[in-house]
Amino acid sequence: MQDIINNLPKQAKDKHNENKKFFAKLKKKPPKNLDYVMQELHEAEFKRTDCLECANCCKTTGPLFTDKDIARISKFFKLKPQQFIEQYLRIDEENDYVLQSVPCTFLGADNYCSIYDVRPKACREFPHTNRKKFQQISNLTLKNVAICPAAFNIVEAMKHRVKI
Repeated sequence: MQDIINNLPKQAKDKHNENKKFFAKLKKKPPKNLDYVMQELHEAEFKRTDCLECANCCKTTGPLFTDKDIARISKFFKLKPQQFIEQYLRIDEENDYVLQSVPCTFLGADNYCSIYDVRPKACREFPHTNRKKFQQISNLTLKNVAICPAAFNIVEAMKHRVKI
């Protein structure tokens, strides 16, 4: 798995222009069944992919924390939201709450998340390949294929399956 993760940024870069063109066409004229196809591709890929073998998203990027995430997680830690923010988060350039540092503070050496049951919405939904109106998040997907081997595979499968 580590070889795949190490090669992923180069592979994503090599496919970037091709993917960008594909997503531009997809945005203009998304097929009616796109959500259904994406759900199918997502489910098929995650039957083969074990995130615990990878955890590259947790090691290299940090999620955005919504107010609901902060309330839920601080309650889990029995902290006041402001205490949780001061201890774990910072405000980024876009005024969003993000982790103070990566890899994620809550990621264990075994790739398990210590706050899995209360993890942020962004973590629960990553890599967002089964999201409705998938064509609207193409910029996010272009970034995620360089981080997540499953997202890379889903986009490659999508380019073969979705004819535009």
